[in-house]
Amino acid sequence: MDWKQIPSLASLRAFEALARHGSLSAAARELNVTHAAVSQHLRQLEADFGEPLALREGQGMALTEAGHELAAALGEGFAMIAEGVARMRARRGQRPVVVALTPSFAESWLMPRMGGFWAAHPEVEVRLVPGIALSDLRRDGIDIAIRFGGGSWPGLESEMLTANRFAVVAAPGYTKARSLEDLGKLTAHDWFFSTGASEQRLWGAVVGVDFQTVGAREMASNGMVVSAVRAGLGLSIQALALIEPDLQSGQLIALHEGDAAGLGYYIVTRPEPLSPGAQTFRRWLRRAAS
Repeated sequence: MDWKQIPSLASLRAFEALARHGSLSAAARELNVTHAAVSQHLRQLEADFGEPLALREGQGMALTEAGHELAAALGEGFAMIAEGVARMRARRGQRPVVVALTPSFAESWLMPRMGGFWAAHPEVEVRLVPGIALSDLRRDGIDIAIRFGGGSWPGLESEMLTANRFAVVAAPGYTKARSLEDLGKLTAHDWFFSTGASEQRLWGAVVGVDFQTVGAREMASNGMVVSAVRAGLGLSIQALALIEPDLQSGQLIALHEGDAAGLGYYIVTRPEPLSPGAQTFRRWLRRAAS
């Protein structure tokens, strides 16, 4: 399509409104512009086509034969546009809510709570996309991301979901110690981390262990890490939000608890309105975390 051969859409829209209402003033009110602006658009179109499109008739405007022909084409074209826009909006409202998050957060925090969401909102389909790498929300079609960090991601909007206090954990049978001081030399123990869990290494500095030099056994997922620690194979530093069920059941014990240090899990979205389904899921996340 050669847009250079087509008059401005503003002029065409003004003429289409004029043709429907038969009045410059009524068209101006619909478009929220001045009477003079609609008149100017009409003159521009008539100059472009080289013939009159509408003539004054009493208090209104009467279309010429060329005007009727253009009005019919514009009415059909704008109707098709409106129908396409309506279909896209309906599609957006009906498609699944796509949520990107880390596998550990999905497994330990979200999934134990999802039954409540499904029971309350069976009409909203949610598709979870677990992954370690940060998603490009627009490119990957992500409605909501749950990301770990300090809350600042350029070009995106974020709000704290849950502050991320941490704990050094072990199985009750791994040690009789009940604090870091009781453990003695921390570097003498086996530590387990999951791939990509940079926050665990940051917390290591807080408790006095430099994992850049000490090293740790790295597992493919946090679920594997927690399983290894439950089995009494060593220690790990975990977000309290992710291991609450294990602490409550007694499968793990906390040898030390630390502050979030500004880090946490955030609800991250693009700076544009969410679909109705995504808005529902975001509201539910807030309630689930409160």
